[in-house]
Amino acid sequence: VQLQASGGGLVQAGGSLKLSCTASGRTFVGYGMGWFRQAPGKEREFMVVISRRGDSTLYADSVKGRFTISRDNAKNTVYLQMNSLNAEDTAVYYCAAGIWGGSSELVPNYWGQGTQVTVSS
Repeated sequence: VQLQASGGGLVQAGGSLKLSCTASGRTFVGYGMGWFRQAPGKEREFMVVISRRGDSTLYADSVKGRFTISRDNAKNTVYLQMNSLNAEDTAVYYCAAGIWGGSSELVPNYWGQGTQVTVSS
């Protein structure tokens, strides 16, 4: 599976941004899909995962209530709607695909290339 993330950019604090991640191949529906991010000088952190059918999600506390994940299996695409952005959300955002058991963070088998999100205060 090859993943291509897009939609990053520069946004003011309090603003919104929507990321997309499109997968190649026919096995998209076989994977849980998630988003991670890595801020400068910090480790990559899990943010959110969505189940194969899109009927179950798990959010990290840092983004719960502000970010929303969704997927369109017909388009092999997963989305991340980000609202109420603040400077602490500045990071490179990565999409990922893996087998998700439903109760803990996604353990990725595949990574996208990352897209930069910068929030100005």
